[in-house]
Amino acid sequence: MDGEGDGLRAYHGKRDFGRTKEPAGPGTSGEGAASGDGGQPRFVVQIHDASTLHFDFRLQVADVLKSWSVPKGPSADPRDKRLAVPTEDHPLEYEEFEGVIPAGEYGGGTVIVWDRGTYEPLSHDRRGRPVDFAESLAHGHARFRLHGAKLRGEYALTRFRGGPDGGGEDAAWLLVKTAGGGRGHGTPDPRRARSARTGRTLARVAAEDGRG
Repeated sequence: MDGEGDGLRAYHGKRDFGRTKEPAGPGTSGEGAASGDGGQPRFVVQIHDASTLHFDFRLQVADVLKSWSVPKGPSADPRDKRLAVPTEDHPLEYEEFEGVIPAGEYGGGTVIVWDRGTYEPLSHDRRGRPVDFAESLAHGHARFRLHGAKLRGEYALTRFRGGPDGGGEDAAWLLVKTAGGGRGHGTPDPRRARSARTGRTLARVAAEDGRG
């Protein structure tokens, strides 16, 4: 994936933290890292009204959030195969980020936290033995169970284009629900969706946080 092995170097290189309120993070030391409930890793789905309106899907892997841009958003319907384009790793603190990225900055636009929670890695080898989650991503296929306020059940990320490290300009994955958790809330209208943190819509965040 983009930035894999570089910690947050790509993330830092794209941002001027004197202008954007996005978290800089603790670097790659892991200091200050958030932890999931009961030790489970975290996930977050943010709606990002940038040059194109999209969802950002992020999974905690070690001390970073592995990230994908999902144009149509995660779906609770197993028949839907959602394109997921890998982006740079983000700091764990980004799970809490909601606000307006200034125009002219990378990703300029409004961000809300649509859903968040914990996940269980489910990847196994052919003998049924658990596989390290980072290793399963490196191999191009990872299964996991989401425990969110809106997204629940088993999902899989599968690489269908890109190099062995999952990176490159043409890298692309599919995000698909595989089982469990019912049909959930489905993918919302992003313009009407409300934040899982504050209950605000994109328009309200833009009005309230875009003044500064």
